[in-house]
Amino acid sequence: MTKKYDVIVIGAGPAGMTAALYASRAELSVLMLDRGVYGGQMNNTAEIENYTGFKSILGPDLSEKMYESSTQFGVEYAYGEVTRIELAGDQKIVHTAEDQFEAPAVIIGSGSEYRKLGVPGEDEYGGRGVSYCAVCDGAFFKNEDVVVVGGGDSAVQEATYLANLAKKVTVVHRRDQLRAQKILQERAFARDNIEFVWNSNVTEILGDGKKVSGVALKNNQTGATSELPTAGVFVYVGILPITEAFKDLGITDEQGWILTNDEMETNVPGIFAVGDVRKKHLRQITTAVGDGGVAGQAVFDYVESVKSK
Repeated sequence: MTKKYDVIVIGAGPAGMTAALYASRAELSVLMLDRGVYGGQMNNTAEIENYTGFKSILGPDLSEKMYESSTQFGVEYAYGEVTRIELAGDQKIVHTAEDQFEAPAVIIGSGSEYRKLGVPGEDEYGGRGVSYCAVCDGAFFKNEDVVVVGGGDSAVQEATYLANLAKKVTVVHRRDQLRAQKILQERAFARDNIEFVWNSNVTEILGDGKKVSGVALKNNQTGATSELPTAGVFVYVGILPITEAFKDLGITDEQGWILTNDEMETNVPGIFAVGDVRKKHLRQITTAVGDGGVAGQAVFDYVESVKSK
């Protein structure tokens, strides 16, 4: 039996939770769906120090606070991986693997996921030394040597976090300088147990059949190859939008990012998008929360217009 709501929010990250808060506070009936635990990428972040109101807070703790706030006005929360959205006049039917839900408005905040290296050994040793979450798996590598692949904010921040646990952290970056914020770079450079390998790509993740034992490297300037022993490989080489379920709606660009206007509206009336899933320059908790607030207000106006027909 299809359950009906005014608004269905897909994704319970900071953007989705804020959108749900605003919409429910406007006395709309709201369902918030997520395929995992609420909080999204915040749960994979050890320490957040650039979210206004908190000098420093653990990612999972901020997730919990946002969830408590977002559900205070009656938002229903359910687990479910969305497989597609069906358009039926003014109504949108959201299909999951087991259920379907209906509403005139949908806010997509499905977020993004870490990009893989796509090299031999990566899938084979997933969960056996290959990780995309230092907070989740760092404790398994106490007093071991580990490798972090990447040079952006996430790579450098998580390398610094791992330096508190590991014997040595080696950051492998394809360029000759980091792309991370200067303050993050300075912290990493100041750590005695963080080293850097520049202008290099990981070409294979090596192992003994049971767990990771090292990485194969190639210098992209000289062509020289080498092997670096390591117990763990943490990959931070970019993100991809989680939009496979929405590709048939015609709301994404070639890379899969959802296109919206300033009101978070897509080109399909009644479908909005917020947070990391949108095509935009800066993807942070602050910008996700801003998106959610705008969409939460815009969706109220849209639902009211549908009801008045």
